[in-house]
Formats: sequence, structure tokens, C-alpha cells
Amino acid sequence: MSYLIIDGSQGEGGGQVLRTALTLSILTQQNIELINIRAGRKKTGLLRQHLTSVLAAQKICDAKTEGVELGATRIRFAPGQVKSGNFHFAIGTAGSTVLVCQTILPVLALAKGHSTVTFEGGTHNGMSPSLCFLQRSYLPVLARMGVECDVQISALGFYPAGGGKWQLNIAPTTRLRPCHLTQAGADVATTMANCSANALISQLSESIGQREITTAKKALGWQEASSEIRTVMTPGPGNSFQLCIDGESHRHLFEVVGELGVSAERVAKRAVGRVNKFVHAQAAVEEHLADQLLLPMVLAGNSSFTTTKPSLHTVTNIDVIRQILGVKIKVEQIDDLLWRIHTED
Repeated sequence: MSYLIIDGSQGEGGGQVLRTALTLSILTQQNIELINIRAGRKKTGLLRQHLTSVLAAQKICDAKTEGVELGATRIRFAPGQVKSGNFHFAIGTAGSTVLVCQTILPVLALAKGHSTVTFEGGTHNGMSPSLCFLQRSYLPVLARMGVECDVQISALGFYPAGGGKWQLNIAPTTRLRPCHLTQAGADVATTMANCSANALISQLSESIGQREITTAKKALGWQEASSEIRTVMTPGPGNSFQLCIDGESHRHLFEVVGELGVSAERVAKRAVGRVNKFVHAQAAVEEHLADQLLLPMVLAGNSSFTTTKPSLHTVTNIDVIRQILGVKIKVEQIDDLLWRIHTED
């Protein structure tokens, strides 16, 4: 049995190489061997979050695997026939349930029947897209491409306690529709109606959220923007600060998760910096969503979006997709701040 070798140390050397390779392996029925898994990280190999992604990918297609265990830096994955149905994947830590979801979602969306997937683990950990981001930014764009999903939340889970639990219902589609997102996603100079500053708080003082909101509104000149402090109950304390701009296609969500020892003001200023970068570029897709949209847009073919300068994460993802699919992905700089990414059939 032959295997396509994927080097996990390439580019940013993180878990995205693993997840993209797994997704495309199933969709193309290509056997893969991943080496040097997460070699660019301080703690290399499969952590629980990454192990769960592999096990989820294995489960939905009855793949044959070798070397799949915690800490593994080399595995083999031979996909079988994709099957829809009811699945349940628990990470066991505060690792990102959203990243596990994104590994298998494109596959199940293109399966023959409906699927229901329950995830347990972290929903807001600061090092990956949150469940809020998935709901408000990622899934609305996929809906434009023909992917129908419904999220039902039982509990949220912040790092390091975790404890989140949610369910995704996926309706099948035969093909993803091409999508073009090239018009500027933010015009805050003309209206505040679509802008908001929100804080999610668990087991912490609401004053933290109020300080974040006050700091961000002052820095951005968003005095007329709406704001909300939402208190939730989770197994451990947590704080997620979110600056939002509602666009025509999706919500542009700029989120910073609070950390022990980092002031509310500093959290807010980090989010403000990301908003300013996006607004000044007049891009249609912000940096983090750009990375996540690459794979579905390649699957759809003939799609494009404008964004800020591609991150190393995005560039690495492009390289992995090119290696497995052999497709053309054009990346061009339009001006000092704006870039365009186009995928071809």
C-alpha cells in the first residue's frame, strides 16, 4: 500500500497540517503518512485535541491507521468509505472542539445522509477559533456555499477547565457552490448599527467585561455601538471579549480570550488592533477566517476573497492543499494592506 508523505514540520509546523491532510485524505481517498507532526511546537506530536481529530476522521470513514496514540509524531491513515450518522467525540481536556469539528465537517457535508455530531471539550481557549466564531463567521459563509448546519449548545468550556458540550446537525449537499467575497467587509465610518462590543464572563466580576467594552469603544470611537455583558456558567472561570462588525455575508468577529495576569484593558486593546488592521485594509475576510475558508473554497472551485496579509498559518495551509490536490491557488497583493486569494477548478 502506497502513502503520500506529508511533512508536519513545514511552514508553521502546527496542527493545521494534520487536520487539512486528514480531511483531504478522506475526500480524495488518498492514503497519507504524516511525519514530524507538530514539529514547530514546543510540545510536539499528537495532543488530545489532535488525537481526537484523527480518531474522528477515522470513525467517519472506517479508516485503517498506524501509530495513532498520544505524543505520536508519525502516523499512517488509509481512508475507507465515508458514512453519515450519529457521532460523539470527547477530547477529555479543554482542547478545541471547533478544530475537531472543522476536520470532519467538509466530509460529512458531502456525505450521502444527515449527520449529528456531539463534541465535548473546550469551546473558548484563545489559541483556536471559538464556538462563537464558528457560529457567527465560519458557518454563515459555508451556508452561502450550500452547507446547512445547526448548532445546539449544552455548555461552554473555557481553558483550562474545558467542560463544553455542543451538537452539530449537518444536512448533506452534493457539491459546494463557488463563493466570492471581495467587497470591503466594514464601513464603520457611516454607521454604528452593525458594530458591537461584547464580553462573555464566567465566574469572574462583570466589571472585567465593562472595562473591556469601555476601553475598546474609546479606542475605536464606537461610542454609539451596542454592547452586552453576558454571564454564563462553566466548569471554570473564563472571559471572551468580542468586537463585531456585521457584514452582508457573515459577522466579522475579533475575539480575544482573557488570560490570568492580563488586564482587561490589554485584552481590549489586542482586539482593537485587529479591528483597525481589518478596517484599514478594506478587506472582505479577516485573517483568521481566511485560513479556515481555504479548504471549502478549494473544494467548491473558482472562489475568491480579499484579506489582509496572509499569515504563516494560511500560507502553510495553502501548501498542504496544493500538495494533496494539485490545484492552483493564486495569492496576489493588491496594495500595501490588501491581498486577494483565488482558487481555481
